[in-house]
Amino acid sequence: MKIIIINGPNLNLLGKREPEIYGYDSFDLYYKNLQNKFPSIHFTYFQSNIEGELIDKLHEVGFTYDGIILNAAAYTHTSVGIGDAVKAIETPVIEVHISNVYAREDYRHHSYIAANAKGVITGLGLKSYDLAVESFL
Repeated sequence: MKIIIINGPNLNLLGKREPEIYGYDSFDLYYKNLQNKFPSIHFTYFQSNIEGELIDKLHEVGFTYDGIILNAAAYTHTSVGIGDAVKAIETPVIEVHISNVYAREDYRHHSYIAANAKGVITGLGLKSYDLAVESFL
């Protein structure tokens, strides 16, 4: 099984950025642990702060992977383009958020992705990614 994790803007700063919201672990450390937890899955990881690169990656993998775990971060709430890309591909997408977006600012309560995603997991920290993986098994 091939699963890709696609992370959006500022998630390269996990462990440094607002640790009271996002935690103290880097994504690189978490990713190694995830690979060890699910050794039968072939994982790929991609992160970009650039909206178009996220769309390009969705197009690239959206017909050949078994699952996509997408944390589009702030683009979740602003990008019609990413929402349209998720709608255009065949690979199922789980939308993931580390923080509980519904406990934050009102503008974070809307997602342009959710309507076309297989599901949404929010507010469970990095464990959200584990649960997304399990949803594909």
